[in-house]
Amino acid sequence: MLKIGPITINSSCILAPLAGVSDLPFRLINRRFGCEFAFTEMVSTQALIYENKTTLHKMLATEPLDRPLGIQLLGSNPDIIQKALDTLHAYQFDVIDFNAACPVAKVTAKGDGAWLLKEPQKLETLMKLLVRTAAVPVTLKIRSGWDTNSVNARDIALRAEDAGISALCIHGRTQQQGYNGPVDYTIIRTVKESLRIPVIASGDNFSPVFIKKMFDETGCDGVAIARGALGNPWIFRDTPAFLQSGTFVQRPGMNEIADTMDSHLNLMINFHGDHMGTLIFRKFFGWYCRGIHGIRDLKTKAFCSKTREHMIEIINEVRQMYRDLGLPDGAGCEMPISGCRVC
Repeated sequence: MLKIGPITINSSCILAPLAGVSDLPFRLINRRFGCEFAFTEMVSTQALIYENKTTLHKMLATEPLDRPLGIQLLGSNPDIIQKALDTLHAYQFDVIDFNAACPVAKVTAKGDGAWLLKEPQKLETLMKLLVRTAAVPVTLKIRSGWDTNSVNARDIALRAEDAGISALCIHGRTQQQGYNGPVDYTIIRTVKESLRIPVIASGDNFSPVFIKKMFDETGCDGVAIARGALGNPWIFRDTPAFLQSGTFVQRPGMNEIADTMDSHLNLMINFHGDHMGTLIFRKFFGWYCRGIHGIRDLKTKAFCSKTREHMIEIINEVRQMYRDLGLPDGAGCEMPISGCRVC
């Protein structure tokens, strides 16, 4: 059980923000399979003030079934952060998370994201501002450090706790590593043992097996699932069962995968419109079909699809392919447990 302020998450698994992915349809699909808490995609505080309001509305859209919900903010200018928080009063998010972990060069070049790991005092000041101003619990996302010569996660975590945050999420890699190389479980455990507030662990949470290892190695209070949920909402159903019993839940069969793709596509169409919803869904089709044998030609067709009707035809072809081969539901499906990337 994970607690963030007044919010209780029974499974201790949360859906992390994914840039360009974590829209309302994506969150709703994951919630259908047991996700209790999710974040919007990362939102720049600058964008909250100056972005096209129609675009911003899409990024922040929610509904009653999409709760509790957090928003993750990116920025480094105190005045802009203050104005962004004022803007957020019109919305009803349950948690505000602050990103000091994004390793992308175009982000760190502005002094945002993981760059703030190089400025602990400034980051502490920003956290005090957020905690003082926000009307909901504030959390912080960090990495182990900027590089292997400056692993300062413990110091930053202690500063953030003193500033009054309700929970801390740590990705067990440096900015220099990005999303490559081994996760440093030791630094996550060190941070966990140093804090009184809940610690959420991030990094390679691709499957129930990886997630169990994260809990065992770090003693963390919860895990943030990001890339592991791409085309795999079942991770929120299967992980609690595996952690409780140690036994694997049967891999979803082809009919369940296809039905879920149908549902996700419909949500995308209703939210983004027929044309744009279909175009955005293309990448999700690829993620849902990872590990399905003999699917290459259908993936190629899907990546060229421009209409809802055509995409539905392709999803039905996936079903029919397995019937024609005389395979039982689920045969030939292997969910990869590592190696997936957002881009």
